[in-house]
Amino acid sequence: MKVRRTERLLNYFVLIIFSLIVLAPIFTIVVGAFAPADAKAAQQGSFHPENFLTAWHEGRFGQYMTTSVLVAIVVVTLTVVLSLFSGYAFGTMTFRGREVLFYTFLLGIMIPAEAVVIPLFFDLRSLGLTDTIWAVALPQVAQSVAFGTYWMRTYFKGVSPSILDAARMDGATPQRILWSILVPMGRPAITTMVVLVFMWTWNEFLIPLVMSPTGAFRTAPLGLAFFQGQYTQGTALLAAGAVLVALPVVMLYFILQRHFIKGMLEGSIKE
Repeated sequence: MKVRRTERLLNYFVLIIFSLIVLAPIFTIVVGAFAPADAKAAQQGSFHPENFLTAWHEGRFGQYMTTSVLVAIVVVTLTVVLSLFSGYAFGTMTFRGREVLFYTFLLGIMIPAEAVVIPLFFDLRSLGLTDTIWAVALPQVAQSVAFGTYWMRTYFKGVSPSILDAARMDGATPQRILWSILVPMGRPAITTMVVLVFMWTWNEFLIPLVMSPTGAFRTAPLGLAFFQGQYTQGTALLAAGAVLVALPVVMLYFILQRHFIKGMLEGSIKE
């Protein structure tokens, strides 16, 4: 169907307006990150990139971001592997109790972390896992696997059965079908899951706060909150810290954006 020029221009106008509304707060934070941090800095000019270095050292973001990277690697790796196996089973295999078990998995999406974090803390403390990377990572793995199972099941159910039948006729085992056929074909869907899980893990606040009471495994967003309260009230350094915390997610998205968008579009047209 041919779209009239006036309608196309109106669509662009609406998209531009909404883009400006979304980007305006981000632009304000980025500009604020280069603003003078105090009266002395204001006398030296209006552009201060050294705010990032000051925030990095005073806020101990090197330590916090290292912890966030380690937690994200553990969570994303375990989530992708476990979700591939569970999604493959639910999407391509038939076994007793499949639907009941699948909807049990979905409870991980429906139940908020706030409802289980306190009893989970006592359980992990009894196992001696609090104040370790596992106490911060494993609860997030459980949450993310629930989504990853749903996401990969949707992808595997959308694969043409003729492809699977042809592979079986050629003597391929279920493991070979998964790793040699379905995983390469599902790269956009897997990439989308990686980006989403990384973003959720990186931005998680409650679980690191509760599971590491001594602050030994404090993540970057949690460190930013403590930076605001303990180190400075200056908006310039806070804005610089916020940019530092958000930068890894933005960089990952720009690197993988082509696969991410393709995976989202493919997911939107499947059951």
